[in-house]
Amino acid sequence: MAAQASRSIKLCGTEEMDAPSRVLSAGNLSVELENGQLRYIRVGGVEVIRAIAFLVRDENWGTFTPTLENLKVDERAGGFTVTYRATCKDQKRTLVYDARITGASDGSLAFEVIADPVTDVETNRTGFIVLHPVKGIAGAPVKILQVDGREVTSKFPETIDPDCPFRDIRALSHEVTPGVWATCTMEGDTFEMEDQRNWSDASYKTYVRPLARPWPYTLPKGVKVEQAVRLSISGQAVTPAAGAAQKPVGIRVGGESGRMPAIGIGVPAEEAEPALRSIDLVRTLGPKWLACQVDLRQGDGRKELDLYRRLGEETRAEIVLEIVTSGGMNPAGELQPLGDAVRAAGLTPSAIAVFPAEDMKSVLPGSTWPNMPSFQEIYAAARATFPGVKLGGGMATYFTELNRKRPPAELLDYVTHTTCPSVHAPDDRSVMETLEALPYQIQSTRSFMGSIPYRIGPSQLECRENAYGKATTPNPGNSRVCLSRIDPRQRGLFNAAWTLAYVAAFARGNIEAIALGAPTGPFGHIYRRTDFAQPYFDELAQAAVYPAFHTLAGLTQLSGKPLHVVELSAEGAIDAVAVSDGGKTVLWIANLTKDPQRVTLPSGALNVAVLDETSFDRATTDANALQALQKPVTGASLDLGAYAVARCEIG
Repeated sequence: MAAQASRSIKLCGTEEMDAPSRVLSAGNLSVELENGQLRYIRVGGVEVIRAIAFLVRDENWGTFTPTLENLKVDERAGGFTVTYRATCKDQKRTLVYDARITGASDGSLAFEVIADPVTDVETNRTGFIVLHPVKGIAGAPVKILQVDGREVTSKFPETIDPDCPFRDIRALSHEVTPGVWATCTMEGDTFEMEDQRNWSDASYKTYVRPLARPWPYTLPKGVKVEQAVRLSISGQAVTPAAGAAQKPVGIRVGGESGRMPAIGIGVPAEEAEPALRSIDLVRTLGPKWLACQVDLRQGDGRKELDLYRRLGEETRAEIVLEIVTSGGMNPAGELQPLGDAVRAAGLTPSAIAVFPAEDMKSVLPGSTWPNMPSFQEIYAAARATFPGVKLGGGMATYFTELNRKRPPAELLDYVTHTTCPSVHAPDDRSVMETLEALPYQIQSTRSFMGSIPYRIGPSQLECRENAYGKATTPNPGNSRVCLSRIDPRQRGLFNAAWTLAYVAAFARGNIEAIALGAPTGPFGHIYRRTDFAQPYFDELAQAAVYPAFHTLAGLTQLSGKPLHVVELSAEGAIDAVAVSDGGKTVLWIANLTKDPQRVTLPSGALNVAVLDETSFDRATTDANALQALQKPVTGASLDLGAYAVARCEIG
C-alpha cells in the first residue's frame, strides 16, 4: 500500500494539532484565549497587547506546556470571565496554578494567578510575561510607572536594544490610536522589559523577575506565588465596521531594486556524507554556496574536509568554512593545523568565518565576559592562516549575541549571524510572526556594522545550538518544541512558505548571501532515514524531498539576478518576491497562514505552479514536480490553501 499523508502531516509534519483558540469579546475589547494564555488583545479592532501569559521555564529556558483542568468560560452581555487550573510538571518538578481572567466592555482586563509549587521547582522564570506588538509601536512614546512610584516618559526602541530598555516596571502606557491610551499594570514582583526582536520575536517582552537576580532559582514547595496583570483604557476607541468581507490581497510588481542574494545551504559535518549519497538531488537543489562547519570543539576537523571538497566539486558551489574554535587562548595555534589540513585536502574555500567557542553561549548584558582572545587576535590569526581568503565574523549563533558583542567592521570582509524562530514560542503563528522582526535585525545590524557585506545563516526552523542553556530541547514526540534540533514543520508545507518569506525579507534588506537549512538530516531539504520518526516519509519506498526543497531550488536559480519591488495591498497573510529571469519576471508567493487566501495576480501573468496539500504527494516524490504542476493562468486571481506556495511567470 502506498504511503498516505494526512492533512496535518502535509501542513506541519506532525499529527499534533496546534492549540485551538477562542475569541472572547466585551464591547470594544476582544481577546483570543489559547491554552490558558491571552493573545491579540484588541481595542476597537487595534492590537494593543500581543499576548499575556503565565509561564514556567526550566533551567534550560525550556517552556512547559500547561495541562488545563476545570476550564470555565462565562460570556455575558458586557463582559467575560475565564477560570481554570493548570499543571506544569516533568520528572523533576510539579507546579500548579489557579487562574482567573475577566474582561469588561470598558476595555479593562485582568489576569490573576495563584501558583503553588507541589515540589521544589527549579526554574529560570516563573510568572507573567506581557508582549507589546512591534507594528505601530517601534519608536513610539511610552510612559513608565516604576516600582518606587516614579513616572518616566521614554520611547519603545526603534533599533533593537541589546540590553533591557526599561527596568523596575510597575506599569506601561502607550497611545493605541489618537487620544486612546492603554495602561498595562503588573503586580506581584518587579518586572523589566527586553527587546524580543533580538531573538526575531515580533514583540517587546515585559517579564517578571529581573535577570540581574540569580538564575536558575528554586520556588520552595508549598510557598505560593501570587501575580496579576491588569489592562485599562482611557479615551474613546472606535468600533470597526462589522461584516466587511475579506478582500483578495493585491500584488503589484514594480521596478528593479538590487539583486537577489546568493542562496545556499549549511552543511553540518554529520550531513556531508549523506549529502554525497544524495548528490543528484543536491545538484537539483542547486545551492550557490555551502556553509560547511568545522567545529574544533569536536575534533581537529580533518575528517570532513575531503567530504566538503567533494561536495564543492560535485555541485560547483562555493565552499565557506564556518570554524568554531575550541576556546583556547592561542587562536593561531588552533587555526594553523587546520589551515594545513585544508590545503592538504585540496580544498580552496571562497571565504572563512571564525567564531570562538566562548561566543557560542550567550552572555547577559552587565555580566562578565569569559576570559578569551580578543577579536583582533582571532581575526589576525585567521588572516595569517588563510591569506587572501575573505574573512567573515560575527556570531555562529543568533542576532542577540551579535548585538551584545559587536565585532569591529574594519577587520572583516563580511558580517554574519543566524536566526532561530522558536526560541520563546513554538506555535505556528508565533513562528511565522518572527518574520516581522527580520527587517529590524537588518536595520539594527547596519546601524553598528555600517555598509560591510552582510550574510545570513545557516538558519532554519530548528535550533542549531542552544546559546541559552545546556543543550537543545529533546523532541521525542514529534511536536512543536522551543529550542529543539527537531521541528516536524521542516518536512511540511509550513516550511516551504516560511522559507520563501524569510528569503524575501532579507532580499529586501540588500543582503549579500543567505544559507538555509542543510542538504539532509534534521535541518534538511532531502529526506534520509534518521533516529527520529518522520511520518509518511519513513514509509516511502523511493527517494523523497520535503516541500521546501522546491521553494529553495527555485530561489537558488534566481541568485544574483535583478530583484523587483513587490507591493502588497495587505500585509501579514501573504508574502512575495519577484526576480527578472531571461526576459520574464518570476513571482514567488506564499500563504503564511493556515487559512485559505485569495491573491490578485499582476497583469501579464502567463502560467503558475502551486505547491499545496493537493500536490504534496507529487512534490515529495518528484524533485522536478513544479514543472509538471505548471498551468496557464486562467483568471485574475489565485486561491492559495494553507501554507501554499506558488511560482508565477509574468511576461
